[in-house]
Amino acid sequence: MGTENSKPNFVQAGLSVIDGDLHNRLPSLRMLYPYLPDYWCDYCEESGFPGPDANDYPDGVPTSSRPDLTHLGTPPSAGPPASDLALLRQHALDFWGTEYGILTCGFRVQSVHNEDLAAALASAVNDWQIEHWLGPEPRLRASLIVPSQNPELAAREIERLGAHPGFVQIMLPARSQAPYGNRRYHPIYAAAVRHQLVIGIHYGGAPGLPPTSVGWPSTYLEEYVGMSQVFQAQVLSLVSEGVFDQFPDLRVALIETGVTWMPSLMWRFDKEWRGLRSLTPWVKRPPSAYIREHMRMTLQPIDAPPTAAELLQIIGQLDSEDLLMFSTDYPHWHFDSPEEAFPTQLPQSLTRKILSENARAFYRL
Repeated sequence: MGTENSKPNFVQAGLSVIDGDLHNRLPSLRMLYPYLPDYWCDYCEESGFPGPDANDYPDGVPTSSRPDLTHLGTPPSAGPPASDLALLRQHALDFWGTEYGILTCGFRVQSVHNEDLAAALASAVNDWQIEHWLGPEPRLRASLIVPSQNPELAAREIERLGAHPGFVQIMLPARSQAPYGNRRYHPIYAAAVRHQLVIGIHYGGAPGLPPTSVGWPSTYLEEYVGMSQVFQAQVLSLVSEGVFDQFPDLRVALIETGVTWMPSLMWRFDKEWRGLRSLTPWVKRPPSAYIREHMRMTLQPIDAPPTAAELLQIIGQLDSEDLLMFSTDYPHWHFDSPEEAFPTQLPQSLTRKILSENARAFYRL
């Protein structure tokens, strides 16, 4: 990753850093067997079940992993990128001087049609995270994996581990069987509020539905770039369906989505709400007010030139210094040098907010 002198100025200056998106990956399904009931171990072996895989990050695609984050300076790991805690410590926590790193495991149990198996896998991967990641590394916090295709089972898993101090959010993939404003998801939100957990909506997912509103794309490029459209649909749904009026303490993080689309969405959402608000009388304030109060966005992959001027313009359009949270999206490839991850010529107060204070307040760290 580089030398001490190659670290960005804010790291060398000792500013606190909270990384809102660190991927941890299961090396193999068999790693979960010690945490699964014997029945499900036998089921997986006899059926040849390879584990859930939305293929959000194909191993051969350059964006899936930076080439310099493979076995650098440590004994070679037999697992895929992001499956080795020692490497994550070296490349992410130590290099960036990270105070807290929030794990965003992309184990997509939501793509498993057997809901009982999906629930068992979610429990197993959460127990695996506790033993192999949270226990050995006190700087880490994690995201609860839940079978959100069955909100009652998901709420049961939240009740089981929601009080564990290592978990700070509930992971929901951006792609879902229904928009997240749908009342079917209320048991998840009620459990999240009870345990003071953030809902983390993260890039990806494979619910069996097309990833676009007009059907299936032909290329991974279309799906990758178009994921921001899925996030926009979820934001529209959460606000329009009155989720934040129903759950006024609910907090939602939009993770690995880009940020430049949000100002224009907020403007149009407010504009159309003024003319159509009689159709949604439960939405009592302009939609942008709900977004600024209840939502935050991680920085990578930032879809704008990595300069202070560009970022300041976006923040001005958002009309809030509280919405953005620093992230590296380890181990994905969004920047070639640390300087490209975050502009270093922002006002110091704003730098501190984005690097750590926004996430600290939002996640109550």
